[in-house]
Amino acid sequence: METSSSVKMALKLVVLFVVLAIAGAEDPYKFFTWNVSYGDIYPLGVRQQGILINGQFPGPDIHSVTNDNLIINVFNSLDEPFLISWNGIQNRRNSFEDGVYGTTCPIPPGKNFTYILQVKDQIGSFYYFPSLAFHKAAGGFGGIRILSRPRIPVPFSDPAGDYTILIGDWYKKNHTDLKAILDRGRKLPFPAGILINGRGSNGVSFTVEQGKTYRLRISNVGLQNSLNFRIEGHKMTLVEVEGTHTLQTTYSSLDVHIGQSYSVLITADQAPKDYYIVVSSRFTSTVLTTTGVFHYANSNTQVSGSPPGGPTIQVDWSLNQARSIRTNLTASGPRPNPQGSYHYGMINTTKTIRLSSSAGQVNGKQKYAINSVSFVPADTPLKIADYFKISGVFRVGSISDAPTGGGIYLDTSVLGVDYRAFVEIVFENNEDIIQSYHLNGYSFFVVGMDGGQWTTASRNQYNLRDAVSRCTTQVYPKSWTAIYVALDNVGMWNLRSEFWARQYLGQQFYLRVYTDSTSLRDEYPIPKNALLCGRASGRHTRPL
Repeated sequence: METSSSVKMALKLVVLFVVLAIAGAEDPYKFFTWNVSYGDIYPLGVRQQGILINGQFPGPDIHSVTNDNLIINVFNSLDEPFLISWNGIQNRRNSFEDGVYGTTCPIPPGKNFTYILQVKDQIGSFYYFPSLAFHKAAGGFGGIRILSRPRIPVPFSDPAGDYTILIGDWYKKNHTDLKAILDRGRKLPFPAGILINGRGSNGVSFTVEQGKTYRLRISNVGLQNSLNFRIEGHKMTLVEVEGTHTLQTTYSSLDVHIGQSYSVLITADQAPKDYYIVVSSRFTSTVLTTTGVFHYANSNTQVSGSPPGGPTIQVDWSLNQARSIRTNLTASGPRPNPQGSYHYGMINTTKTIRLSSSAGQVNGKQKYAINSVSFVPADTPLKIADYFKISGVFRVGSISDAPTGGGIYLDTSVLGVDYRAFVEIVFENNEDIIQSYHLNGYSFFVVGMDGGQWTTASRNQYNLRDAVSRCTTQVYPKSWTAIYVALDNVGMWNLRSEFWARQYLGQQFYLRVYTDSTSLRDEYPIPKNALLCGRASGRHTRPL
């Protein structure tokens, strides 16, 4: 896309003005320019239409430091609208930048939009992905890493290398074909394989030097399957989960559920040869497996034989591992004070929200729901409608805060919650599949999970001392998971299934976090460069 030099200069000045107004001149900022386009990819040996960012599949990593301002100018060279969301980036007081359709207008074909993000008080490993039209099945995803500021202590030595590893199940069909299946009201078939950094079996290799320790940032960017990650002959030490430094527990393999991110340290302490990296599906009757190579720099021996096996359908194994993942209370987080200085277990909850998933048919088409409501996108993003006070787009309270037991129905579901409330959310899974849920704008404490039905007596087994704080949690089949969350981030925030077909067909809703004493103006204003759509078209954002 070409623009005159004067227009380019004007755009830069507008962006700089907005950055200074929103983020403050004292915080560093970094500029990125991305071109999103289609391109041929062959991850499983057949040609597919992929979504590339600056010609790359997967897209480029974002490297940042706590409190950095990320100014990402995205040009949409596709033939359809496009949005990018930032899994785990909290966008404090700024849900407009969240990049899901409930908050942000899509980028039209041939146009661009500049995201203005600040990784305020965050560290850790996350990723970005395309949130519209089942684009996630075509690529457009990449890693995000947020390093601690130089004077903030980190509870491990600097690794010799730091690798992003994006794993996920994959189809041989184009995303348009998968979307068409869902739009016809049918379920998707089983995936065709698993990718590691966009490549099939043995398509990716990581080179290490004997005796040195490396950090691997592993994210499951797939569409539906939990995956197990392991490296032949090596142990992994978990050090960070979605922005929280963890107790440094050692594992031979690690379950990574959809949408989740983990950081592990691994030491090249074995004989100098090549070893399998193995990723396999969990809780599936047919086990999908793919491999990469953990290559010692002084190796003369290639991988051979069968890759090491891992857990397959064992739920208890995974549940016990999940319970072992705990916060390192003495380590610093994004600030110098210890992570354990926030005593979440001593705070009284002000509200309990119980959320139960369901699947069924509506008007002859497959739908998924939370508390019986299958989400239907409105003609205008909810955040935009709220900001401009456009009536009739959504209704606060259109989803109950507890299961209703009724049949599935369609609505634009929004649940109102009080700003600065401290709430308990219980995810109840009465289905026979594993679920995974993500809450935009927040991290939360995973205080408990177990099989069977949740009751108030279940609170007796909560971990109220060192539960891990994260933004995506699994719920095992016929089980429940409970979280505590401090609603300290005003805005409109998406709570969704990370099983992407279920999300697409309704298993999501929005939390509207406000109080009567908190106005929409307490958020950052919608910037002057905002794209406005639906019933907000033609309106103007207020001056900064």
